[in-house]
Amino acid sequence: MRIVKLSPQSIAFPSPEGALRDPNGLLAIGGDLTPPRLLAAYQRGIFPWYSPGEAILWWSPDPRAVLFPNEFHISRSLKRFLRSNPFHITLNHDFAAVIAACAHRPDEGTWISQDVQLAYLQLHRQGYAHSVEVWLGDELVGGIYGVAQGALFCGESMFSRTTNASKCALVAFYRHFTAYGGELVDCQVLNAHTARLGAREIPRRQFLQLLSNLQRKALAPGCWQPQVIPPQQDEPPSSTN
Repeated sequence: MRIVKLSPQSIAFPSPEGALRDPNGLLAIGGDLTPPRLLAAYQRGIFPWYSPGEAILWWSPDPRAVLFPNEFHISRSLKRFLRSNPFHITLNHDFAAVIAACAHRPDEGTWISQDVQLAYLQLHRQGYAHSVEVWLGDELVGGIYGVAQGALFCGESMFSRTTNASKCALVAFYRHFTAYGGELVDCQVLNAHTARLGAREIPRRQFLQLLSNLQRKALAPGCWQPQVIPPQQDEPPSSTN
């Protein structure tokens, strides 16, 4: 197995099955962040992740962290918080502000450079990337962004500026997404935060099969229209195939 150098003349990617075991999932290097290349990557279960100023690295880890809707776990403390939820939650109201906030991590550093922000903003304008915003009054205090692939959503990053803001964003998104026919959230790599919410690892081969099936499924109309996400959802509308 070796890292493949991407051609500037082609947006084709090698098979994810050829990714390195160490570091886990590293598949290719180079290329660019144009919408056609990014979409080609997500369609094959590949995503970019690299340090600013360095060459773009493309990954497809094995195993893959995912969140099945029927396994979503809301702790008792979060349930209590949700009963008196002080937040106002929206969908696709300010994608640029959400990705900028995800990038602003003074104590941690970030891979979400200005180039990355501009690339995903282009995807958002084309209708492929989406954001959830959590507001406390007029202040943006939390959010999530990611890329849709039919009935699968590839979560990229989230941020929180106050207690439970990112958790409430994920709960609200989960309810909204599944109400419109969403079936799986890709968390890429498992961490303590997503594990507590019910995410688990599955073999890459299984993930790629799920991706192939779910990206062909259409969600119910209106799913990605800018809107307010209410604290509770009504009965889910039927998805269309």
